[in-house]
Amino acid sequence: MKANEIREMTVEELNTKLADLKKDLFNLRLQHATNQLDNPMQITAVKRDIARVNTVLRERELAAKA
Repeated sequence: MKANEIREMTVEELNTKLADLKKDLFNLRLQHATNQLDNPMQITAVKRDIARVNTVLRERELAAKA
């Protein structure tokens, strides 16, 4: 997921996306623990997407305060 795509989303969409990404991360970690995960780099990609969403949410929060 690109940062530009994330910036176009509304706050509600971002919160929904964040919850979905956290569920995906949990499932990937579970698969990794049971040796069923084919590509361990998916975990890193999902973590980065979570960080991107959190960054955009924080930027909007700070912009609203200013």
